[in-house]
Amino acid sequence: MTVDSITEQCVDGRWEALSDTDLAQGLVDGDEECLTAAYHRWGTLVHTLAGRSLGDTREAEDVTQQVFLAAWQGRRGYRPERGAFVGWLVGITRRKIADALSARTRRTDLVAAAGALLDLVDDTRARPETVLDRVLLRGQLASLPAPQRRVLHLAFYEDLTQPQIAQRTGWPLGTVKSHSRRGLHQLRRCLRAQAGD
Repeated sequence: MTVDSITEQCVDGRWEALSDTDLAQGLVDGDEECLTAAYHRWGTLVHTLAGRSLGDTREAEDVTQQVFLAAWQGRRGYRPERGAFVGWLVGITRRKIADALSARTRRTDLVAAAGALLDLVDDTRARPETVLDRVLLRGQLASLPAPQRRVLHLAFYEDLTQPQIAQRTGWPLGTVKSHSRRGLHQLRRCLRAQAGD
Protein backbone atom coordinates (compact mmCIF):
# COMPACT_ATOMS: atom_id res chain seq x y z
CA MET A 1 0.00 0.00 0.00
CA THR A 2 1.43 3.41 -0.94
CA VAL A 3 1.43 6.55 1.16
CA ASP A 4 -0.87 8.22 -1.38
CA SER A 5 -3.44 5.44 -1.11
CA ILE A 6 -3.25 5.58 2.72
CA THR A 7 -3.80 9.33 2.60
CA GLU A 8 -6.69 8.89 0.18
CA GLN A 9 -8.38 6.39 2.50
CA CYS A 10 -7.87 8.66 5.52
CA VAL A 11 -9.26 11.70 3.71
CA ASP A 12 -12.22 9.81 2.30
CA GLY A 13 -13.19 8.70 5.81
CA ARG A 14 -12.40 5.12 4.94
CA TRP A 15 -9.71 4.90 7.60
CA GLU A 16 -11.77 2.26 9.40
CA ALA A 17 -10.71 -0.15 6.64
CA LEU A 18 -7.00 0.59 7.12
CA SER A 19 -5.00 -1.94 9.06
CA ASP A 20 -3.27 -0.74 12.21
CA THR A 21 0.05 -1.12 10.38
CA ASP A 22 -1.02 1.04 7.42
CA LEU A 23 -2.56 3.65 9.69
CA ALA A 24 0.63 3.80 11.78
CA GLN A 25 2.74 4.09 8.64
CA GLY A 26 0.62 6.97 7.36
CA LEU A 27 1.01 8.77 10.65
CA VAL A 28 4.78 8.16 10.74
CA ASP A 29 4.98 9.53 7.19
CA GLY A 30 3.36 12.77 8.40
CA ASP A 31 -0.21 12.31 7.22
CA GLU A 32 -2.36 14.49 9.50
CA GLU A 33 -5.51 12.68 8.42
CA CYS A 34 -4.01 9.46 9.74
CA LEU A 35 -3.39 11.22 13.06
CA THR A 36 -7.10 12.02 13.17
CA ALA A 37 -7.88 8.44 12.28
CA ALA A 38 -5.52 7.15 14.99
CA TYR A 39 -7.27 9.40 17.50
CA HIS A 40 -10.65 7.99 16.47
CA ARG A 41 -9.35 4.44 16.66
CA TRP A 42 -7.38 4.59 19.93
CA GLY A 43 -8.49 7.78 21.67
CA THR A 44 -11.04 5.99 23.85
CA LEU A 45 -8.41 3.50 25.02
CA VAL A 46 -5.98 6.29 25.91
CA HIS A 47 -8.71 8.31 27.66
CA THR A 48 -9.88 5.26 29.64
CA LEU A 49 -6.34 4.46 30.83
CA ALA A 50 -5.79 8.08 31.85
CA GLY A 51 -9.17 8.35 33.55
CA ARG A 52 -8.64 5.23 35.62
CA SER A 53 -5.18 6.31 36.69
CA LEU A 54 -5.96 9.96 37.40
CA GLY A 55 -9.54 9.73 38.63
CA ASP A 56 -10.41 12.99 36.90
CA THR A 57 -12.19 13.24 33.55
CA ARG A 58 -10.80 16.65 32.62
CA GLU A 59 -7.25 15.63 33.45
CA ALA A 60 -7.81 12.48 31.39
CA GLU A 61 -8.91 14.67 28.47
CA ASP A 62 -5.76 16.77 28.83
CA VAL A 63 -3.58 13.66 28.94
CA THR A 64 -5.32 12.21 25.88
CA GLN A 65 -4.56 15.36 23.89
CA GLN A 66 -0.98 15.32 25.14
CA VAL A 67 -0.54 11.67 24.11
CA PHE A 68 -1.62 12.25 20.53
CA LEU A 69 0.39 15.45 20.30
CA ALA A 70 3.45 13.56 21.59
CA ALA A 71 2.76 10.71 19.14
CA TRP A 72 2.63 13.22 16.28
CA GLN A 73 5.76 15.05 17.37
CA GLY A 74 7.68 11.83 18.04
CA ARG A 75 6.23 9.78 15.18
CA ARG A 76 9.64 9.18 13.62
CA GLY A 77 10.63 7.32 16.81
CA TYR A 78 8.05 4.58 16.27
CA ARG A 79 9.64 1.28 15.23
CA PRO A 80 7.19 -1.42 14.05
CA GLU A 81 9.75 -4.15 14.75
CA ARG A 82 9.55 -3.27 18.47
CA GLY A 83 5.80 -3.81 18.69
CA ALA A 84 2.36 -2.71 17.62
CA PHE A 85 1.56 0.98 17.25
CA VAL A 86 -1.14 0.76 19.92
CA GLY A 87 1.50 -0.56 22.35
CA TRP A 88 3.67 2.45 21.53
CA LEU A 89 0.70 4.73 22.23
CA VAL A 90 0.07 2.98 25.55
CA GLY A 91 3.71 3.60 26.49
CA ILE A 92 3.32 7.31 25.72
CA THR A 93 0.09 7.29 27.73
CA ARG A 94 1.82 5.84 30.77
CA ARG A 95 4.52 8.49 30.62
CA LYS A 96 1.97 11.30 30.27
CA ILE A 97 -0.04 9.90 33.20
CA ALA A 98 3.13 9.85 35.31
CA ASP A 99 3.82 13.45 34.24
CA ALA A 100 0.27 14.48 35.22
CA LEU A 101 0.59 12.83 38.63
CA SER A 102 3.94 14.52 39.17
CA ALA A 103 2.48 17.89 38.14
CA ARG A 104 -0.41 17.34 40.54
CA THR A 105 2.08 16.82 43.37
CA ARG A 106 4.00 19.97 42.37
CA ARG A 107 0.77 21.98 42.29
CA THR A 108 -0.15 20.72 45.75
CA ASP A 109 3.28 21.72 47.02
CA LEU A 110 2.99 25.18 45.39
CA VAL A 111 -0.44 25.76 46.91
CA ALA A 112 0.86 24.67 50.33
CA ALA A 113 3.84 27.01 49.98
CA ALA A 114 1.59 29.88 48.91
CA GLY A 115 -0.72 29.13 51.83
CA ALA A 116 2.25 29.34 54.18
CA LEU A 117 3.18 32.70 52.63
CA LEU A 118 -0.35 33.96 53.11
CA ASP A 119 -0.24 33.10 56.81
CA LEU A 120 -3.99 32.54 56.99
CA VAL A 121 -4.10 31.23 60.56
CA ASP A 122 -6.92 33.08 62.31
CA ASP A 123 -5.20 33.70 65.65
CA THR A 124 -2.38 35.66 63.99
CA ARG A 125 -4.54 38.00 61.92
CA ALA A 126 -4.57 40.66 64.62
CA ARG A 127 -0.77 40.99 64.67
CA PRO A 128 0.42 44.14 62.87
CA GLU A 129 2.98 42.28 60.72
CA THR A 130 0.26 39.88 59.53
CA VAL A 131 -1.93 42.76 58.42
CA LEU A 132 1.07 44.21 56.60
CA ASP A 133 1.75 40.81 54.94
CA ARG A 134 -1.87 40.66 53.76
CA VAL A 135 -1.66 44.18 52.34
CA LEU A 136 1.59 43.32 50.53
CA LEU A 137 0.07 40.10 49.20
CA ARG A 138 -2.99 41.91 47.89
CA GLY A 139 -0.69 44.38 46.16
CA GLN A 140 1.30 41.58 44.56
CA LEU A 141 -1.89 39.77 43.48
CA ALA A 142 -3.06 43.00 41.86
CA SER A 143 0.15 43.16 39.84
CA LEU A 144 -0.42 39.74 38.27
CA PRO A 145 -1.96 39.44 34.79
CA ALA A 146 -5.76 39.28 34.99
CA PRO A 147 -6.16 35.53 34.26
CA GLN A 148 -3.57 34.54 36.87
CA ARG A 149 -5.05 36.96 39.40
CA ARG A 150 -8.54 35.58 38.81
CA VAL A 151 -7.46 31.94 39.21
CA LEU A 152 -5.52 32.64 42.42
CA HIS A 153 -8.34 34.78 43.82
CA LEU A 154 -10.85 31.98 43.21
CA ALA A 155 -8.48 29.44 44.76
CA PHE A 156 -7.46 31.43 47.85
CA TYR A 157 -10.46 33.58 48.66
CA GLU A 158 -13.32 31.42 47.39
CA ASP A 159 -11.59 28.10 48.19
CA LEU A 160 -12.34 26.60 44.77
CA THR A 161 -10.46 23.63 43.33
CA GLN A 162 -8.92 23.85 39.88
CA PRO A 163 -11.75 21.82 38.27
CA GLN A 164 -14.28 24.14 39.97
CA ILE A 165 -12.37 27.18 38.70
CA ALA A 166 -12.40 25.69 35.18
CA GLN A 167 -16.15 25.20 35.45
CA ARG A 168 -16.74 28.71 36.83
CA THR A 169 -14.56 30.46 34.22
CA GLY A 170 -15.32 28.20 31.28
CA TRP A 171 -11.59 27.78 30.69
CA PRO A 172 -10.04 24.37 29.98
CA LEU A 173 -8.57 22.71 33.07
CA GLY A 174 -5.08 22.82 31.54
CA THR A 175 -5.38 26.58 31.12
CA VAL A 176 -6.45 27.00 34.75
CA LYS A 177 -3.51 24.88 35.88
CA SER A 178 -1.09 26.92 33.77
CA HIS A 179 -2.39 30.25 35.09
CA SER A 180 -2.23 28.92 38.65
CA ARG A 181 1.31 27.63 38.28
CA ARG A 182 2.62 30.78 36.58
CA GLY A 183 0.81 33.06 39.03
CA LEU A 184 2.15 31.20 42.08
CA HIS A 185 5.68 31.24 40.70
CA GLN A 186 5.50 34.98 39.99
CA LEU A 187 3.90 35.66 43.37
CA ARG A 188 6.59 33.68 45.15
CA ARG A 189 9.38 35.53 43.28
CA CYS A 190 7.87 38.94 44.11
CA LEU A 191 7.33 38.11 47.78
CA ARG A 192 10.84 36.73 48.15
CA ALA A 193 12.26 39.81 46.46
CA GLN A 194 10.34 42.05 48.88
CA ALA A 195 11.47 39.98 51.85
CA GLY A 196 15.07 40.47 50.72
CA ASP A 197 14.73 44.27 50.53
